[in-house]
Amino acid sequence: MTSPLTHTMKLGSQGLEVSAQGLGCMGMSAYYGPPKPEEQMIQLIHHAVNSGITFLDTSDFYGPHTNEILIGKALKGGIREKVQLATKFGIKIVDGKIEVHGDPAYVRAACEASLKRLEVEYIDLYYQHRIDTRIPIEVTMGELKKLVEEGKIKYIGLSEASASTIRRAHAVHPITAVQMEWSLWSRDIEEEIVPTCRELGIGIVPYSPLGRGFFAMGPTMVESFEGDHRENLPRFQAENMEHNKQIYERVSEMAGRKGCTTSQLALAWVHHQGNDVCPIPGTSKLNNLNQNIAALSVKLTPQEMAELESYASADKVKGHRAWNPTYSWENSDTPPLSSWKK
Repeated sequence: MTSPLTHTMKLGSQGLEVSAQGLGCMGMSAYYGPPKPEEQMIQLIHHAVNSGITFLDTSDFYGPHTNEILIGKALKGGIREKVQLATKFGIKIVDGKIEVHGDPAYVRAACEASLKRLEVEYIDLYYQHRIDTRIPIEVTMGELKKLVEEGKIKYIGLSEASASTIRRAHAVHPITAVQMEWSLWSRDIEEEIVPTCRELGIGIVPYSPLGRGFFAMGPTMVESFEGDHRENLPRFQAENMEHNKQIYERVSEMAGRKGCTTSQLALAWVHHQGNDVCPIPGTSKLNNLNQNIAALSVKLTPQEMAELESYASADKVKGHRAWNPTYSWENSDTPPLSSWKK
């Protein structure tokens, strides 16, 4: 059996090779409680890379900007050559409100700024973090294609994009990966998005594969929320959590039977979705990172997969997965290119 520490995979059909599991870096700097100590996070990233987790995920929105700066520091000393670096553009805060931008000038300026903060010559995988529904996706993609031609980015990705948006984008320049929320209790992409990606040869990168920590910490996690973005999520509200905790209890009971942790079982379920799927669980703790790596060794039969899915079917989950569905793939279609006036 291939060691989970050395197992790599092809992401998409353009040649990008990544570790079979990535590392989501957002929580080190923002949204999941206060920023974590920089030196500890750099050590964590180095430990991940030395353990074979070389696919690092960040965004200019995390912080904002501070997570990219942290990653830039962690990549010094020969680490850059060992990793596949993914970052994102498209979301910014203006006067306390979120704005999504995909106009060509913004795309270019955002890329240049990320290169500077990360202190790198190029970005391996550059995602549009959210889709600007005011601008035809072909216009945004046209600028990204230029950045590929200039060597500033190697591969292009989309996040929270609908099937039609993915198709239109892919027609301008091949999309290498689509990043979406996908976990045992967030499965809305399975009907349209996953088949579209497979038809077009696009890799799938599930974010929050542990249900934003739910399958790692269980229902008691809400007690430790302080300045934590998750306290605004519908699924974590008291009345919904009271119902949702039954899901955790059932998965936990099955994990006991399997001889693994609840988080490993939930993560293994994502890994079993296919060899074109690379989840990026995030953590700021060394022990959790090691546990996540070990999830690659948990094997599930089709019967066990079905059992797990029955515990967390859509009718058994209360609360929407997103804090604001406006920014999810369901609302990401863009105007036709014919409507665009420069």
